[in-house]
Amino acid sequence: MEEIEAPIEQVQEVINHHAHESKETWIGNVALTSALLAVLAAVTALLSADHANEAMIEQIQASDHWGYYQAKGIKAAVLGGKIEMLGSLGKLVSEKDEQKLESYKKDQEEISEKAKEKEHSSESHLKHHVIFARGVTMFQVAIGIAAISILTRRRRFFYLGLGFSLAGLLFLVQGLLLHV
Repeated sequence: MEEIEAPIEQVQEVINHHAHESKETWIGNVALTSALLAVLAAVTALLSADHANEAMIEQIQASDHWGYYQAKGIKAAVLGGKIEMLGSLGKLVSEKDEQKLESYKKDQEEISEKAKEKEHSSESHLKHHVIFARGVTMFQVAIGIAAISILTRRRRFFYLGLGFSLAGLLFLVQGLLLHV
């Protein structure tokens, strides 16, 4: 998965430049707010990328378990074929072979459970990733709208940006509190 990158550095520079030139105090507040939003966006992007990486690792481990499950199944099938053939020829089947066949089936059950746990964990990490990615998007939109508010000298855009930042904050908190 690609790491989410927050291309907000240039926007932040524009905001800071206009804040230094302006005599209006609210523009300084917008610049400070957008700097804080940039920090929140970076932290949220880091959390999103971490969960994406963990999801991928867990899915790879689940695939490894399923491969091991299949190997045990093949061994069980070969041994089962041997046991059937010996039985059809009227020969005695060793107790060791029968125990081994049961062991393969028991191993498969355990491996299946582990694989399913890994898949569930992977899905959980992906859900967290999506929530954090939405938060990053909201923070980036908020910073962009803050820049527009400074460039157009309209406070209502700043308030709109605050709404998007609140949405980003809600996604961040939801991602931190979510237990899947």
